[in-house]
Amino acid sequence: MKQILDAILAGDSAAVGALDVPDHYRGITVHADEADMFEGLDAKEKDPRKSLHLDDVPTPELGPGEALVAVMASAINYNTVWTSIFEPVSTFSFLKRYGKLSPLTARHDLPYHVVGSDLAGVVLRTGPGVNAWKPGDEVVAHCLSVELESPDGHNDTMMDSEQRIWGFETNFGGLAEIALVKSNQLMPKPAHLTWEEAASPGLVNSTAYRQLVSPNGANMKQGDVVLIWGASGGLGSYATQFALNGGAIPVCVVSSPEKAEICRAMGAELIIDRSAEGYKFWKDESTQDQKEWKRFGARIRELTGGDDPDIVFEHPGRETFGASVYVARRGGTIVTCASTSGFMHEYDNRYLWMNLKRIIGSHFANYREAWEANRLIAKGMVHPTVSRVYPLEETAQAAYDVHRNLHQGKVGVLTLAPTEGLGVRDPELRAKHQEAIDRFRNR
Repeated sequence: MKQILDAILAGDSAAVGALDVPDHYRGITVHADEADMFEGLDAKEKDPRKSLHLDDVPTPELGPGEALVAVMASAINYNTVWTSIFEPVSTFSFLKRYGKLSPLTARHDLPYHVVGSDLAGVVLRTGPGVNAWKPGDEVVAHCLSVELESPDGHNDTMMDSEQRIWGFETNFGGLAEIALVKSNQLMPKPAHLTWEEAASPGLVNSTAYRQLVSPNGANMKQGDVVLIWGASGGLGSYATQFALNGGAIPVCVVSSPEKAEICRAMGAELIIDRSAEGYKFWKDESTQDQKEWKRFGARIRELTGGDDPDIVFEHPGRETFGASVYVARRGGTIVTCASTSGFMHEYDNRYLWMNLKRIIGSHFANYREAWEANRLIAKGMVHPTVSRVYPLEETAQAAYDVHRNLHQGKVGVLTLAPTEGLGVRDPELRAKHQEAIDRFRNR
């Protein structure tokens, strides 16, 4: 592993293919025999620092259409939090189901799960049938793992019956020194970014692109008013950038003055600090407060000059969904994913059906959508939102920060990279966008 890292740091990526692949590597894991460790606790009380381990694990066998990647950096997503607290189910149920698909996928059904759904790194080896990538290529990976043996996926791969999220529903994820991916997960690393910056957009950037921009999502157009929950967070920070770049009008919902300031730095003008304004959409565990929906809708109209949102970019879920359905304009769209505050949504259907609104479910992105989202990063039109970076040894603390919403934007993790700031190949483009790249740093 040291020889591989030395070659990468020396800029001699071509030499990587001639080096031996280690038979083991370090990765962040959860253990199957600990899946019940938080039983009886509320989700907020479950601590990723107790369940995430840094282990030496065997390097998996490389199959057809696959690649092994030396991972220089990765990032924390909310699915890593879910994995670490074994909610809504233990991910070992995903691995067991995947392992039954074929002799090759049986590799994934193990008593440990190497997690992580982002990476930036260098290709070490490619399996039979891989022609587009070679050892030494600097890459990032999106997290769609799909078999594509069913006709259902050939119009939109997200519709494939065997579609999974790599590092969450498959093993050998990106929070590790080596990762196993399908070759059609790979995309070129943006040359002006460091390893940790390049690793951070993958899942959330692609998810926001499909959810907001793609015809498979809300199909945003110029002039649309877009309500964005958590607008300075992992997903929301990219939705805000897409709205601004696409000529839409973002209304950014945040929970602190510091988060409001980040949205202003991105160029947003219409901001609601829900904590300062005291919105409480639930009277108690089972009763929503429609007066608060109305107060929230009135505040949006006050900011927009009387317009309701054409699109609501939804991902908190249970806590906000009733309000989201209510405030969307007649004929508007609520596009939803993730549900980080709870999966069981409740809303008043009168406001949906009688006002001809639509709810669209959106889940990650297909390869084309992920490629387009990454292309915008590579061109400097959308920027990474890394606020803080941890070493691999402190991944559990990084996941804890995301679980407790102690972060802004994305939290990065250095895997093989020894320090931050490495991997920049286009310093001129970087200099042009340095201020925007650093926008979330140390917040």
